[in-house]
Amino acid sequence: MPGDALSQDPAELRRRIDSSKAHPARVYDVFLGGKDHYPADRDAAAAGLAANPRGYLDVRHNRDFLRRAVTALAEEDGIRQFLDIGTGLPTAENVHQIAQRIAPESRVVYVDNDPVVLAHARALLTSGPEGRTDYIDADLKSPARILEQAAETLDFSRPVALCLVAILHFVEDEEAYPIVRELVDALPAGSRLVLSHLTEDLNPENIRAVQRTYTERGFTFVLRSRDDVERFFAEAGLKLAEPGGVVPVHHWRPDHAAPVPEQPEESYLAGLDDIEKVRYKDINDVTDADINVYGGLGVKG
Repeated sequence: MPGDALSQDPAELRRRIDSSKAHPARVYDVFLGGKDHYPADRDAAAAGLAANPRGYLDVRHNRDFLRRAVTALAEEDGIRQFLDIGTGLPTAENVHQIAQRIAPESRVVYVDNDPVVLAHARALLTSGPEGRTDYIDADLKSPARILEQAAETLDFSRPVALCLVAILHFVEDEEAYPIVRELVDALPAGSRLVLSHLTEDLNPENIRAVQRTYTERGFTFVLRSRDDVERFFAEAGLKLAEPGGVVPVHHWRPDHAAPVPEQPEESYLAGLDDIEKVRYKDINDVTDADINVYGGLGVKG
């Protein structure tokens, strides 16, 4: 049931953690300036940054795409239910914070299977009294389990926004497309799919260098073309919303409101290594040559 993560023995969660191997959620946490990762994750992030020195812009703009998409769904489309799969570690401005600020009655279910994420689940489950936030310990590759448990919090007779943000490039084709179809098939008319995905269409040399660093660490890392990303929407019977369907994430309804980090003293900044400096970068300084992520929003008729 939702909340299983909270009832688990913290010692059992710790036993599930393999800190010797990098995990995508924790590498993501490094780039977002978080603290919930291990040396292996930091090494993987540093290797990715060395391969593509402005690669942090992919991670941060992917996160900002999620901010804008959830805002649009809550403000403009009246969506009040969100299913966020592969949510990653608690960071600033999670889905429930954005949605419930706009509509306090919003319900959000997070899904992840990384025990470090689960150990921090309580940090996510801070909902206002009108809404609800829950957490499921499950893998994207178990859609039936996700849907069954999410139904204890979400009302599947009313529209749901399914968020698959920067997760499908960790799944091979033979599993990825059927998973998305199964999840979307369970949602009612009026539901949405928020999806982002790494690609080699835009700046292939940079992203292939990053891909090599992660596949060497045992990650599945599938770069898909725009047509491949659009296929997720088409096979699930979804109509792509404006602007222009699937686009580089920084071009998806830009509002130029990405948070600008406070800048520390120059002397402090000078003492940091490159990966530590990332958290202080202003992502509004971005060009098309920096981004390797597509994003799109689909509507179920």
